[in-house]
Amino acid sequence: MTDGRDDIDKNKVQPGSEAAEPTPEPLMDDEALDHEGVGGEDAEDGDFDDEDGEYEDDEYEADEDAPRGQPISVLPPLPTMPEHPRCGFIALVGAPNAGKSTLLNAMIGSKVSIVSPKVQTTRTRVLGITIQGDAQMIFVDTPGIFKPKRRLDRAMVAAAWQGAEDADVIGVLYDVSRRSIDEDTRSIVARLKEQGREAILILNKIDLVKRDVLLGIADAFRQEGIFSDIFMVSAITEDGVADLKQFLADRLPEGPWHFPEDQISDMPMRLLAAEITREKLFLQLHQELPYSATVETEVWEEFDDGSVKISQVIFVQRESQKAIVLGKGGQRIKALGSAARTELTAMLERRVHLILFVKVREGWVDDPERYSAWGLDFGAS
Repeated sequence: MTDGRDDIDKNKVQPGSEAAEPTPEPLMDDEALDHEGVGGEDAEDGDFDDEDGEYEDDEYEADEDAPRGQPISVLPPLPTMPEHPRCGFIALVGAPNAGKSTLLNAMIGSKVSIVSPKVQTTRTRVLGITIQGDAQMIFVDTPGIFKPKRRLDRAMVAAAWQGAEDADVIGVLYDVSRRSIDEDTRSIVARLKEQGREAILILNKIDLVKRDVLLGIADAFRQEGIFSDIFMVSAITEDGVADLKQFLADRLPEGPWHFPEDQISDMPMRLLAAEITREKLFLQLHQELPYSATVETEVWEEFDDGSVKISQVIFVQRESQKAIVLGKGGQRIKALGSAARTELTAMLERRVHLILFVKVREGWVDDPERYSAWGLDFGAS
């Protein structure tokens, strides 16, 4: 290192570390425009149907007579369960935007949870699964914990605490760029104290502060008395992540693996595809609108040539929101769909034909069926 921190253990605080993640620039359009839909088999840049609000975002026709391709594996083959396996759940909790989803993806080595610069992007519990030596590590990415105001907020916070209560190890993530311990994080620490739970502290985004500030934050948390260990990492550059991962693997109890060795998440692919599209909404839309929208995958059709057709609906609560999602002449929904299809193609390692619709569904945020689909408690208080 060249910043004078060579004498510090860069993974575990004794007393310091290194690196952090720069805040990514959101992909935003400054105009609020008016139309809908994604992809087109007959147009180079995709066809937009102004009347129906449908946009198709691909340029190929699936060949139904082609031989079916080999099954796709997201990760290289992994070893089978060892003679003396270990397995356990590791809950990642913290205030909104602490970097939990980014750290989860870094731990797994693949994207299993969506990420955006906006707070409260994660709505439900997400499991990420990886193997480290003899241990199967099951990470629980939870929604950010904050003082809830709406029904959805209460359900998200309840899901976060449920994930922590069921875990073998709790990791409290903190964004050190905040410089002082915020109210949401203090409430997390206080509740863990009340429950008599021990946790480890993970200080994230450490390149955004100077060494003396970083060590001061670590000392302040150490005085809380619930943290057995403190680690400093950069989730985005993965500095310190490998050592943190090994430490967590060593803490897990003995027991058989819960999932097949090549499984990296328990999220159904249809739901993950919807989450990818919802992530693009967060990256491209302003202010509160992404929080008023949800995405559902209605059609998932696989063809013999290995390609897949995905049809999704973006639900918003008002006509004015629908116009913003569409953009003038459908330009925003085209950009959103193109970005989603590109990521889905890379993730699935196959051609993807994506069709998006934008529809108004008033009061979807108070629909019990939506909460059930997300694994949230509709009646959480």
